Amino acid sequence: MQNQDGHVVESGTETITSIKASEIEDWANFRDDDILQQQSAIQAEEAGKIPFVGATIFFSSRIQVRKPNFGGENQCLRTRGDGNCFFRSFMFAYLEHILQTQDRAEVDRITANVEQCRKTLLSLGYAEFTFEDFFALFLEQLESVLSGTEASIRFITSGEIRKRSEFFEPFVQGLTNTSVEQFCKSSVEPMGEESDHVHITALSDALGVPIRIVYLDRSCDDKGSVSVNHHDFTPAACHVTNANSSATQTAKPFINLLYRPGHYDILYPI
Repeated sequence: MQNQDGHVVESGTETITSIKASEIEDWANFRDDDILQQQSAIQAEEAGKIPFVGATIFFSSRIQVRKPNFGGENQCLRTRGDGNCFFRSFMFAYLEHILQTQDRAEVDRITANVEQCRKTLLSLGYAEFTFEDFFALFLEQLESVLSGTEASIRFITSGEIRKRSEFFEPFVQGLTNTSVEQFCKSSVEPMGEESDHVHITALSDALGVPIRIVYLDRSCDDKGSVSVNHHDFTPAACHVTNANSSATQTAKPFINLLYRPGHYDILYPI
């Protein structure tokens, strides 16, 4: 085949060149929104393969080479690792506790706390329509633990952080170079954003619910053995002074979550 200058070219080469030019043109027209949309589609497809709350895992399973001693919590309920796992695990474990104990006093207490959180959000300038439906789900449909009510817990957490911005500011700046307000907008309120000690502390304090985070520690010796440690997040409301001895008693957490890098699951005592 001859080109316009009379030179002979291979037809296959011309076809390949045409295809490459077409691909370059396609990429040139591929916007950031298209990339984000494609990423979201891939994430949604992968997420659909994993349930929000999955099957129970027993730590005596043969899959584990070493069986860590979880101090009685030997049963784990796996949750979807989509960035909402801490809030989902907390919500599921807490609502399950309420449903099992039928603790009317605790329901009344948490309802009052959530109402106070609602007032906090309004005082901070949030429009009520941005969170009212989520709060209604949390308060009115306790049995609906998988219907997106993680969002209500996120708003509660955000409100607590912003209300006590001076307290949380050093911790926020230790994680990211942003203001407390921007941190809440970008890392607390949006679904899919992972959680750390700032989120846990704020949620525990806002609702007055102690939370125990159990984690595996491989740094104890040079043999690679695994030890199990935990950290309790206990709100001030759960520190009770004994009138007889003047000693301070701390409420034991009934929310037990297993943390592994980037993910939270639910632990059960058996």
